[in-house]
Parts: sequence; C-alpha cells; structure tokens
Amino acid sequence: KAESQRIIADKLAIKVSLMCEIAGWIEAEKLKQTDAAAILGVTRPRLSDAVNKKTSRLTIDALVDMLARAGKHVQMSVR
Repeated sequence: KAESQRIIADKLAIKVSLMCEIAGWIEAEKLKQTDAAAILGVTRPRLSDAVNKKTSRLTIDALVDMLARAGKHVQMSVR
C-alpha cells in the first residue's frame, strides 16, 4: 500500500512539474492560451487543464508531447 501511494505521488509530482514548464513557456513567450494551444497541437480547454494543473485530465505522455512541440527537451532521471 505504501509503495503504491509513493508511485501515485511520484506521478503527480512529475505531472505538476511538466505543467509548470508549460505555463512558464506560455508566460515567457507572452502567448495567449489560444495561440499556445495552436502551437502545441491541443485545444485551448486542454491547454487550460495543463496550466491550471488539473492532473487527472492529462497523461505524462501528453504533457511531454506538448513540451516537445514547444521546443523543450524533457529528460528523466531515475534514482
């Protein structure tokens, strides 16, 4: 039980980190969500879910794809 809770917490932390990167990219590029969504290949409501950290609505894979379209390289480390 404790191990499964740790895995869930780790996944949540990864998602939040990726979502913060997306939000930071939008802010740094001074983009409107509509324009950012077009660049990232998603709908504006889907992007809004990422910006507002609605973690249950997006997978890690979808977030990594968005960051790749933003020109960001995602690197993972396992300890």
